Amino acid sequence: MRITFPGLFDLQVNGFAGVDFNAPGLTADDVSLALARMRETGVTRVLPTLVTSPFEDFAASARVLASITDAAIAGIHMEGPYISPEDGPRGAHRRADVRPASADDFDRRQDAAGGRIVLVTLAPEVAGALALIERLVAVGVRVALGHTAANPQQIAEAIRAGATLSTHLGNGCATVLPRHPNVIWEQLAADGLHASLIVDGHHLPASTVKAMVRAKGAERTILVTDAIAAAGCPPGRYRMGAVECELGADGRVSLPGTPFLAGSSLTMDRAVANTVRFTGLPIDAVIAMASVNPARYLGTTTAGTVTAEWDPERYALSALTVNSGSDRGQTGVRPGSDQGQTGVRPGSDQGQTGV
Repeated sequence: MRITFPGLFDLQVNGFAGVDFNAPGLTADDVSLALARMRETGVTRVLPTLVTSPFEDFAASARVLASITDAAIAGIHMEGPYISPEDGPRGAHRRADVRPASADDFDRRQDAAGGRIVLVTLAPEVAGALALIERLVAVGVRVALGHTAANPQQIAEAIRAGATLSTHLGNGCATVLPRHPNVIWEQLAADGLHASLIVDGHHLPASTVKAMVRAKGAERTILVTDAIAAAGCPPGRYRMGAVECELGADGRVSLPGTPFLAGSSLTMDRAVANTVRFTGLPIDAVIAMASVNPARYLGTTTAGTVTAEWDPERYALSALTVNSGSDRGQTGVRPGSDQGQTGVRPGSDQGQTGV
């Protein structure tokens, strides 16, 4: 079945196609390559994500990303360094680089990024977090909760301060939690929080995805990949900044020699297909989670359109043509404008080439 839908929008991607956005030697050509490869999977807008790192490393990558004029980059997602230092909630982020939340530190990072940081993930229990949330929200930066061991009161206080998203809910938390209350239940129940999910079959079991989407509601669910440089690449060793990661033959990315996840090799077309399979929701509702929902959350729009082949029997979504909404990055299509549509519609066979 051929369908056409708005370009996909990934709010959390650390790298792609062998390119690590956190690498000290990142170049503009590297970023362009990664964006082009993401377009082949239907992604036309992204927030390149910079993880917990020393200021100098962060600034080097941020300056490169800020110099890119490609409209596919809708801003920068800063994940850390204001996160829990505890094993488990900290995930693959290096403990030595974790910092208290500080307006001065953020201002330095935002200056290095040319003002392009639009989303910050932090843990509400760290020192200075609530004051920083209020300050970020006041200047139009969205705040997400993640890599946290916060208690219910701390989560509630963060929401009152202006936090509006849970970053990869169900991950970035302790492996073993109390039955209730716990950091997952509290965020699931919070109507003021959207939730982003990594639906690769490794980060969350199918039943968990289904339950989370039902609890949060499709309109407040956002699909992200949390992809690292390993996405679109063969098994092997890759890096996310200073952290070495290993991509297995099963597609799972972990810290070498451990069972601990370290980003993903997920592509957004696969995230959509997996979510349909796990939840039983129609394809148009799930595509919205990967396109108009993240765009609306950020207060912006999707870009361009994708025509794809959807096989509901095999749960396979394959992009055929991608119009990025600009003269740059188009794959086998005429310039067009269905930007902002919210549904999936039958596509035309005319003038299409394979990606």
